[in-house]
Amino acid sequence: MTHTLATTHDLAPWGGPDPGEIDEHGEPAWQRTWRTVDLSAALDGTYEPPQPTVGARTDGAGLFYPAKMHTVAAESEGGKTWLALAATMDEIKAGHHVVYLDFEDDQGTMAGRLLTLGVDRERIHDQFHYIRPEHALGTGINLDDLHAVLEQHSPTLAVVDGVTEAMTLNGLNPLDNSDAAKFSRLLPRRLTAAGAACVNLDHVTKDREGRGRYALGAIHKLNGLDGAAYTLENRKSFGVGVTGRSTLKISKDRPAQLRRNALPSSQGMWWYGDLVMQSHASDFAEVTVEPPIERPADFRPTDLMARLSRLIAEKAGDRGLSGRKVQDLARGKADNNRTALALLEIEGYITPTPHKHIRPFLEDGSLPLDQVEEDPTT
Repeated sequence: MTHTLATTHDLAPWGGPDPGEIDEHGEPAWQRTWRTVDLSAALDGTYEPPQPTVGARTDGAGLFYPAKMHTVAAESEGGKTWLALAATMDEIKAGHHVVYLDFEDDQGTMAGRLLTLGVDRERIHDQFHYIRPEHALGTGINLDDLHAVLEQHSPTLAVVDGVTEAMTLNGLNPLDNSDAAKFSRLLPRRLTAAGAACVNLDHVTKDREGRGRYALGAIHKLNGLDGAAYTLENRKSFGVGVTGRSTLKISKDRPAQLRRNALPSSQGMWWYGDLVMQSHASDFAEVTVEPPIERPADFRPTDLMARLSRLIAEKAGDRGLSGRKVQDLARGKADNNRTALALLEIEGYITPTPHKHIRPFLEDGSLPLDQVEEDPTT
């Protein structure tokens, strides 16, 4: 049997809208995106890659790329909403507008948090545009309303708080790659088309060891991004009257402009900084994104050594404690605990396993055992 390849003349004729036709939203019904792209700027050296200019660390380095899609994934209470509000505060203070699509909370909570951070009431009213969708976006009046907000205010930042809830509301499965791509076109791409840095706030899987770089659900949530993907890992809990801290890591950086201001971390990720929230009272807090601090080569985990020394003195008894038992009691990062135990053993503060107390290791300013701070680079 002989097979004949089809030519373009054998294919069905074009059945889409005519060039120049306008759809019901006043936009071109047919956009020509299959033409070749002019590469002159890329070839003559005048092309400039996008820069992260939306939101900022305390040293001025930006967090998000304009007109690109990003994701921030974290466990519950990891601080992803506070990170989004920190960037919101930066943009409002710069005189820009922010659109916040909230699928998880309400306007009282969001406005209250901005007031707690010290953002001016009038600026919140004029520059913070809060949307609380309760129905699918669709192609009718809801889409018209969204377009009107984007056209009127030209936001530099658009936050989608609750990706799983947003997808479910629109009849899409968060575990399905095809539906993840559909959602991207449905909402985030519309926001980036308006020039905003779109930031999707998402959850991570419960398995800390196996989650890697991915948010909960379909892999396409990460693979389909054209901006950056971050994870937030809580190290000190947030709360009224305390200072909380979460590690901000880069899990993907498509434009590749962020890692120059980051430090290598575990699982192929990069430590971009710490989200720090200092709560002074129930109605006043400060939130910042601080740059990473490189550990010196001769670093000694003296706080952790002091805590483990006390633990072994209190719990070991005559039988001693195995390394595994110390890990179970100490919590924190296993690698950090192993380093501290090795130093205590080498320097004569504890016996080899089973570990028994020999003499106390004391370090001024050491913290209680239940306040162990994990190493963000591991």
